[in-house]
Amino acid sequence: MKKIFLIVIVLVAFILRFWRLGDYPAFNADEAAIGYNAYCLIETGMDEHANPWPVHFQSFNDFKPGLYFYLVLPFVKYMGLNEWAVRIPGALMGVGTVVVLYFFVRKLFEDERIAFVSSFFLAISPWHIHFSRGAWEVNAAAFFILSGLYLFIKGVTENKGRYVFLSVFPLVASFYTYHAARIVLPVLGLGVKIAYRDKLKLNLKTILVTGAVGIVLLLPLANDFVRGGVFSRAAGVGLFADTGPVNRINEQRGQHGDLGGLLAVGMHNKVVNYSLAFWENYFDHFHGGFLFASGDGIQRNKVPEMGQMYLHDILFVLAGAGVLLLSKKWSQSTKFVVFWWLLAAPLAAALTFQSPHALRSQNMVIPLVILSSVGFVGIVDYLKGRLTSKIALRAVYFVLFTFIAWGFAHYQHQYWVHMAKEYPASSQYGVKELVEYVGEDLRDGEIVFVTDRYDQPYILFLFYLKYPPEKFQKDHVLTSRDSYGFSTVREFDRYVFGEVDIGRIKSENQGKNVIIAAAADEVGEKERAKGIYGTNGHLYFRVLEVGN
Repeated sequence: MKKIFLIVIVLVAFILRFWRLGDYPAFNADEAAIGYNAYCLIETGMDEHANPWPVHFQSFNDFKPGLYFYLVLPFVKYMGLNEWAVRIPGALMGVGTVVVLYFFVRKLFEDERIAFVSSFFLAISPWHIHFSRGAWEVNAAAFFILSGLYLFIKGVTENKGRYVFLSVFPLVASFYTYHAARIVLPVLGLGVKIAYRDKLKLNLKTILVTGAVGIVLLLPLANDFVRGGVFSRAAGVGLFADTGPVNRINEQRGQHGDLGGLLAVGMHNKVVNYSLAFWENYFDHFHGGFLFASGDGIQRNKVPEMGQMYLHDILFVLAGAGVLLLSKKWSQSTKFVVFWWLLAAPLAAALTFQSPHALRSQNMVIPLVILSSVGFVGIVDYLKGRLTSKIALRAVYFVLFTFIAWGFAHYQHQYWVHMAKEYPASSQYGVKELVEYVGEDLRDGEIVFVTDRYDQPYILFLFYLKYPPEKFQKDHVLTSRDSYGFSTVREFDRYVFGEVDIGRIKSENQGKNVIIAAAADEVGEKERAKGIYGTNGHLYFRVLEVGN
């Protein structure tokens, strides 16, 4: 029966992550970059910018960690360059995380019910589903972190060195998968070592060997950091990229009579203001609105009228925290690991100026789901002990499960019916349709000018055109970085990307046929233009032809 329960949960997780995976939500530029770079490696052994088999992919000069690219590579090889090939690895690891969580919680709590509930709650979690249905490296990193911690804890608690040794591989893999893991995992690992410090002595030799292997496996990563380019992404989105605290310093010092005085400088400086900004960012991730009501402020990371978790999770998480703190059923190690993980999870996100950030703090979903499950089981046990009437007990159960079912139905409705329509810019709808319309059967000398209103259009064109990598590698220029640390490609072959100014484009291309793909508001209604709509029914582009 236990196996059947787990199979059903895995099946639910699979359906929720794989249903219409290839077309919903629309493909975005980061996903296209992963797919096209994998395609480049297959065809030439180099990425889009002619770097051979990199550890970090230069991409938009944001130097993406490379492991997910390599996981995608065999799918692109055998399935072709398409959305399914790029997204399947992430969806599979999303389902895999649901499975591993069952074994992790069972080991941690030695309670089958909490293990099953945790696995089921993660299977239907809005936060986890959202980042499983796309090529989100953070989802892969969460899978590796959970898998590694499970193997390590299993090894030290059962005195089985082989599990401790095996844990190094998924843990190291997380470092190669997502930037945030490089901050969260060391802190999380420290907490696990504190929790099981008595057990570590029994496995000291294996742990030392495992640590040595981990250091060797991380050498290529360390070598990439020495080159310096990897830090560009952190600099672009890091806390110090936000000038708000500096402006506040100047404002505060201006309120003192002596701007350079000891009191003004001592009380109002970068250390103080950026520390305050960090802690504000950090605690934003525990705000009820973010978690249970409105979610991330970035539309790409959320569903309308939804928090990152369900509304009913407020009750379960609070109950779970209380039960876990007060109950004597579980060891201090178990309690410490869960709460430590929850506290460590948002650290990387708090070091950036966009906060709260559901993507960078996504691993929070693991301890929160565990707490929610502990709370749910605790409430059920409490009701069983207090309600003597079977009718009353069943009535309360009915209300409880109806609340959960309604929350799930509401989320599914918002995700499938409203998300793409209410957040039309949350992903890059319309670009595939645009490429299909303008990207074929170009006449000799014809130029295609595409608006840069939407994120990194060049990479989506490369992806959908299946443009030959050897041609692109030789014939493109990456622009200098913008204020956020990103670069782009303004043209390749006969495709040009930039701000649409019809008059300027006409004057610069006299005597040539030019197809202009402008954003809907960049072309007036009087222009005779073909409308390009996304699958959500939103008008994204107006296409017109000028010239001979």
